[in-house]
Amino acid sequence: MAMTVRVDIVSAEGAIHSGLATMVYATAEMGEVGIAPRHTAFISRLKPGDVRVENEQGEQEHFYVSGGMLEVQPNVVTVLADTAIRARDLDEAAAMEAKRRAEDALAGQTAKFEYAKAQVELAEAVAQLRAIEKLRKMKGR
Repeated sequence: MAMTVRVDIVSAEGAIHSGLATMVYATAEMGEVGIAPRHTAFISRLKPGDVRVENEQGEQEHFYVSGGMLEVQPNVVTVLADTAIRARDLDEAAAMEAKRRAEDALAGQTAKFEYAKAQVELAEAVAQLRAIEKLRKMKGR
């Protein structure tokens, strides 16, 4: 039996995932991190991107998070996300439209606040599209 760590992914809407994993991968503020059971404790901000949870059978489940916090304890990994969606539930057409709107807003920006908001929206849309692409590659294997 492989060593496992409990993983809880929670968003403002509610719990998205709770279960055991042999590895967890997330896009933290300092870059992608890999978390194994008994990992040393730490806390980090999350960038918009992919969170992957690998189960005991070696299968990975993908989640998109728009940002939030990652808390790691030796036996528990908690993702507190602003928004969390199972990658298979992402809407590619909606993400492409959000990316287009954000790019248009960046091109026609008039105030610093509008520019910053458009940058955030663009980063989130691109992260969703990357999560969709990673999921496609995993299915193609």
